[in-house]
Amino acid sequence: MKSQWILLFLGLLLPAPLAQGVSKPNFVLIMVDDLGIGDLGCYGNTTLKTPHIDMLARDGVKLTQHLAASPLCTPSRAAFLTGRYPIRSGMAARGRVGVYIISAASGGLPQEELTFARILKEQGYMTALIGKWHLGLNCEHSSDHCHHPKAHGFDHFYGITLTNLRDCQPGHGSVFYNIHAHIPYSTLGVALATFFFLHATGIIAVSRRLTLGLVALLIVALALFGLFILTFSNFNCFLMRGEEVVEQPYVSENLTQRMTSEAVEFLERNSDRPFLLFFSFLQVHTALFASPRFRGKSLFGLYGDAVMEVDWSVGQIIKTLERLKLKEKTLVYLTSDQGPHLEEISVHGEVHRGHSGIYKAGKSTNWEGGIRVPGILHWPGQLPAGTVIDEPTSNMDVFPSVVNLAGASIPNDRQIDGRDLMPLLQGRVERSEHEFLFHYCNGHLNAVRWHPADSTSVWKAFFFTPDFYPKNATACFHTHACFCTEGYVTRHDPPLLYDLSRDLSESTPLTPTTEPNFTSIVEVMVEAARVHSQGVKPVVDQLSAGHLLWKPWLQPCCSSLSQLCRCERDHQKGSLNTEVEIHSN
Repeated sequence: MKSQWILLFLGLLLPAPLAQGVSKPNFVLIMVDDLGIGDLGCYGNTTLKTPHIDMLARDGVKLTQHLAASPLCTPSRAAFLTGRYPIRSGMAARGRVGVYIISAASGGLPQEELTFARILKEQGYMTALIGKWHLGLNCEHSSDHCHHPKAHGFDHFYGITLTNLRDCQPGHGSVFYNIHAHIPYSTLGVALATFFFLHATGIIAVSRRLTLGLVALLIVALALFGLFILTFSNFNCFLMRGEEVVEQPYVSENLTQRMTSEAVEFLERNSDRPFLLFFSFLQVHTALFASPRFRGKSLFGLYGDAVMEVDWSVGQIIKTLERLKLKEKTLVYLTSDQGPHLEEISVHGEVHRGHSGIYKAGKSTNWEGGIRVPGILHWPGQLPAGTVIDEPTSNMDVFPSVVNLAGASIPNDRQIDGRDLMPLLQGRVERSEHEFLFHYCNGHLNAVRWHPADSTSVWKAFFFTPDFYPKNATACFHTHACFCTEGYVTRHDPPLLYDLSRDLSESTPLTPTTEPNFTSIVEVMVEAARVHSQGVKPVVDQLSAGHLLWKPWLQPCCSSLSQLCRCERDHQKGSLNTEVEIHSN
């Protein structure tokens, strides 16, 4: 009898599942670009102030083992929107380049994929994406918009379809400046030496005319490449409203202000109906920028200023929900698409990177620093305030969580890899539904995470790891990002094994000597990887060379080529109060 009273008391303390007949909740999903888990006060940063984000964590649920499905922007966002590993949708590259860097490319999120936005739109939700998309635009001509956010369920779009590249801001260099690191000089040198040897020995004869022609061709190619670099921002750094280009190239200085105003206006217009807002920051991806009122306000240069502006923007959105009396009706989620880009040093030598905290490495790797990201959920009355959960969760889990809460059904015609977070968040269960999670580096299965049902251990096995440069670093400074292909990785057989419950920093791999069950643990994880891989159906690689290359007929242009596609017709000015709050220790 006593135990029954205890259970009843505990039941009163725990938030109850949504009752039948309760109105549909609203959703505000916030994703920061390249934000490190160590950049936020609520995750241990004591010098970079993020009071509004910290408040969300304090009054909501903080996930401390929240994982991006990929350590790169494009595949991570595809997984987030669809609840599926990006390898299933073709959004995980088989080659070296794993993201889109040219707007007139033909690859993108396939129309057959279902996003949570499309499902919620069918449920009567008003849906909006404000900010970064990075999942393609056109297929066959410059206005078909087959990969546009509207084609994937977003009623309203205000943002950029690519990403915020160095080329998008004057004085920040170019994403192509490091191209020399990818040129196979040794191969070219051997080929050239072989050519001269064959010519000198008379085995082959090359006329003077042909030689001059090849030199002229090389000069023309270099000139065209130079022109491509000079005009890159005009053709790739543009802002869209709906399906119209309204600013080309965009001015980033006040872009966060404008996007925040756009978000506030969307909330105000739709306060009397269910809505989903996906606010996807351009910050803190390079080229870094911050509005004038935030510049110089942090202790960490322009990067810290940008993080402060992100925090201010989050605060404006939360204040708007409060003013519209929507706070108790809205689930707010905040995360980063992957870990910080540790190789980011500006052309002037300034450090423009974030912080991974105690975790190893960063973006483009599946070490914890590259995939362990902030995971904050806030919903007064439904989620217990001040809760910290250390179970493995994924950004793919947002899909089934949002779909279920909206009253829709999880698609049963495809594999959904995410798991509904609500039972875990509300304390109705203590363990994550993820026994295994699979970590991909582009399209290559890189590592497996195993959280056995009868254990507190979290095992992680690497089949290969990136070759850092310099060797004592935890980044790949020679190539500006770590690659997954041969020549850039070291393979491990048996796999490198870690127990993250004892070694969060992945500092010391286990061996049969230090872990008595090493062989049996590895066998289970290798078998799980085999079964998983067998269940991945072949699809078109949306990041193949053919889908990544520039195609002139797909080029968005809001004026004319003679004007280098320039235009300025965005009416959003970003008129919110931008008073900067300085918080001392």
